[in-house]
Amino acid sequence: MAAGARPLLLLVLWTLAAPARPGPGEAGDGGWQRRGPGAPAAVAEEQRCTVERRTDLSYAAFVQHYAFSRPVILQGLTDNSRFRALCSRQRLLASFGDSVVRLSTANTYSYQKVDLPFQDYVEHLLHPQDPASLGNDTLYFFGDNNFTEWASLFRHYSPPPFGLLGTTPAYSFGIAGAGSGVPFHWHGPGFSEVIYGRKRWFLYPPEKTPEFHPNKTTLAWLRDTYPTLAPSARPLECTIQAGEVLYFPDRWWHATLNLDTSVFISTFLS
Repeated sequence: MAAGARPLLLLVLWTLAAPARPGPGEAGDGGWQRRGPGAPAAVAEEQRCTVERRTDLSYAAFVQHYAFSRPVILQGLTDNSRFRALCSRQRLLASFGDSVVRLSTANTYSYQKVDLPFQDYVEHLLHPQDPASLGNDTLYFFGDNNFTEWASLFRHYSPPPFGLLGTTPAYSFGIAGAGSGVPFHWHGPGFSEVIYGRKRWFLYPPEKTPEFHPNKTTLAWLRDTYPTLAPSARPLECTIQAGEVLYFPDRWWHATLNLDTSVFISTFLS
């Protein structure tokens, strides 16, 4: 081999072995924040987070203090940097652009379902929420994943290491535009992790039914109802940042609001 060819060969081998570099604009937000002229400003975070954050929580402490009684935000329990890299806009479109996804309406009861290619959803429907839209008019990609089709992605996800006796975890993956969200509803316990973006949560215990209209979006509720609530009637709330995980107990009412275009995954315990 010629002396000058060896460094070139080593450079080629190093390039092939190196991890893929993020594309333009993907370093911090995965390429999901595509703000253009006239784009509305992001929805504001809450003034004061009223959900406790824990970085060193043991399983015993989780069960004793949170699992059956109150929400908690978990930090640093898992490393999902690999999963996060695979969830960039460029990589998801390359891997799943032709896959058909099922969208639900942003209504408490989510009766309507719409199927379309993932690429069409990302390129044509992933825009900021219109504050005047009703829940039935707002399509939202969350849940309804084809686990066989998306298995190559989910196998790289490390869920929170805490389970509950007698429950089986199930993943629900979603991507939604700024200002979108799901109005108040409840179900079994679970975890929700933000991969990109920020997601604001509002939570009430089972015995305290919130004041809301099932066909009005969370954005409309925040604008019209939230300011009228007495301090004692306000929910627990906090903005979950990328890399954080929120745990919510069984039957707790909750509503969500994406402050940016957000990528997120939930682990439901049912």
